[in-house]
Amino acid sequence: MKPGARRKQPQKATTEMSKRPILRLKPREGRRARSGAPWVFANEIAIDATTRSLPPGALVELESDEGRKFGVGYYNANSLIAVRLFEVPPKTEIHCQFFAERFRRALALRQILYKQPYYRLVHAEGDHLPGLVVDRYGDLCIVQITTAGMEALADVIVEALQAVIAPANIILRADAPVRSLEGLPSYVRDISGEMPVRVTLEENGTRYFADPQNGQKTGWYYDQRDNRAFIASLARGKTVLDAYCHTGGFALVAALADAKEATGIDSSAPALALADEAAAVNGVRGTSRFVKADVMEELERLGAAGEKFDIVICDPPPFVKSRKDLESGARAYRKLARLATQVTAPGGFLMLASCSHNIPVDRFRAECGAGIVRTERRASLIREAGASPDHPVHPMLPETAYLKSLTYAVE
Repeated sequence: MKPGARRKQPQKATTEMSKRPILRLKPREGRRARSGAPWVFANEIAIDATTRSLPPGALVELESDEGRKFGVGYYNANSLIAVRLFEVPPKTEIHCQFFAERFRRALALRQILYKQPYYRLVHAEGDHLPGLVVDRYGDLCIVQITTAGMEALADVIVEALQAVIAPANIILRADAPVRSLEGLPSYVRDISGEMPVRVTLEENGTRYFADPQNGQKTGWYYDQRDNRAFIASLARGKTVLDAYCHTGGFALVAALADAKEATGIDSSAPALALADEAAAVNGVRGTSRFVKADVMEELERLGAAGEKFDIVICDPPPFVKSRKDLESGARAYRKLARLATQVTAPGGFLMLASCSHNIPVDRFRAECGAGIVRTERRASLIREAGASPDHPVHPMLPETAYLKSLTYAVE
């Protein structure tokens, strides 16, 4: 879909409760759904003529083969996860008021957690809205839609968001690569018609800039908020290396916490430009510097030169994008841990992170440990953490706890 193009609305006929088709699980299938998970896989659905005729994203009601009712969801035969449930009674109408109520609940939680309006407002299944992410930047909300079901309801979502938050602007970032698995096009659209070049946010007493149109995800990673605060608590008087720094997340908060020097490395020139601007705004340009480089290559160079930093942070993009990438991704995490340990000063700290939900935490921990051991350095794991609380985890979907962060004291 081209930016600004009018979205087709094939869903309207199926939003009426009386017209929703009923999908059934195969006998003895749907183990996770029967236990309370909101996902049903394609091979667990009984396929009949009605099912075959459903357009991607059609609203449906789900039942077991014995007639047990699971509730309302949406269906896409093109997706491995064929049904995603809203986890509400079967006769619930999915309209503006439904989304508005879910948004109010999500907002109430964030207002308890944070004093300022900079946070993830909706975290997909964690907020019982599968396929939908909303990040808030003050008066701007950036909406990520990753499934056909939510795409069909996009206009309703925008209407509900305007009713509850009343932001000055809403941007639809419908450009995540995962959309291709749902058979969806990629586009970015500004509801107000005015696409800002950058937006400002505040976190842990630090001002940052984000690119809402071209930046990764929605332009910022709120999930590392608490991990950044922890690193800042260690940073006074220390030299800090922030690898995969993006727009300066760890480096800038460390510099503001009186780090001796904070260096950021990233391969994205636009992201580094925003980091440098933020350094000036925060008054830490004198103790911050940002280097454009491939991180692995730069770590190799720094290690060969004998460079050492008191605190090293490595927060890479996902190395394990799908299950087939597990072994190659695991090797990449092992290598990264080895290279990062080599540039960590004795008595220093090393934080390694993974945003790949396809690598289990025990495997990630094992690979990081193996990389550290290969340097013949000793280290102790002193902190293990996940995402900040504005990224809630569905109790029956451990996959939604995607972020893993390990901090080591290195001898």
